[in-house]
Amino acid sequence: MSGTIDEHPYDRLGPDLILDAVESIGFECDGRLLALNSYENRVYQVGMEEGPPLIAKFYRPERWTDESIGEEHALSFALRDADLPVVAPMLQDGVSLFVHEQFRFALFPRQGGREPVLESDEHVAWLGRLLGRFHLVGRHQAMDHRRRLLDLSHTRRLVDLVAVDDHMADYLRDDYRHLCASLIETIEQQFSQTRWTLGAIHGDCHRGNVLWTDQGPHFVDLDDSVLGVAVQDFWMLLDGDSDRRAHQLEVLIEAYEQFCPFDRSELGLVESLRTKRMIEHAGWLASRWTDPAFPRSFPWFGDARYFENHLRVLQEQHERLSHNH
Repeated sequence: MSGTIDEHPYDRLGPDLILDAVESIGFECDGRLLALNSYENRVYQVGMEEGPPLIAKFYRPERWTDESIGEEHALSFALRDADLPVVAPMLQDGVSLFVHEQFRFALFPRQGGREPVLESDEHVAWLGRLLGRFHLVGRHQAMDHRRRLLDLSHTRRLVDLVAVDDHMADYLRDDYRHLCASLIETIEQQFSQTRWTLGAIHGDCHRGNVLWTDQGPHFVDLDDSVLGVAVQDFWMLLDGDSDRRAHQLEVLIEAYEQFCPFDRSELGLVESLRTKRMIEHAGWLASRWTDPAFPRSFPWFGDARYFENHLRVLQEQHERLSHNH
């Protein structure tokens, strides 16, 4: 593991800069700040002198271009205009992305909620209908500047980052490279052999990004919105054993198809998409290690036992994919 953490751009993002940024576009803060749970960006609840608090999201420097953030915001606005429950960025004089002291940021209304409990078919069907409407809108949205879910070039870069860095013990490195290369080749073959329809999707549709209130669910955090396949937004919502997940999936798809057609051949992509996410998660941690928040939050990363277990799980996925393929 690297012993020295270099200065990170977020080190400059102190309370004064955060409040100054929000006030630079015309809001009057009351000095209250609450850091919210976010690793990739920095997100704060900011108290206002008048009215409810706002949510300020400071984008990670150099991660996205202005154009790609613009496409994220445009998707949010299109979903909102279609009466979908999504927390979209606020506009000031027609602008949703602001810059202060070289930090790009956006403001959002505060809208709380709890993770959905998918014990009832009614809740699963509700989410299915919303995703059907979401994807129907997404098929008409431009995603020219964002990553494509089925493009594995980013996945390969992350594998290289983990393998060449000093996070991983030497005796594991070759096995890791060879296993990931074989997995990516298998995944790529499956992607090329499957029928799919692309559109703008949420991309990170786990239950922490679908919050429930007494009025029902709403989507938050489109930061990972991507041009991809519908089934990516299905599988992370499911929970329980295999029978329970299969039942939830059937209920979700039936409700989804009330608004948007779904090609069931996409279901064969789930294990490939799951494996891709596993590989990319390790690479994501390695790529963010100079951010002090990551060593504090993931102290086990780089431990030999972590990578031994990671390789074991990837090997299980390799066997599963080989069998399915």
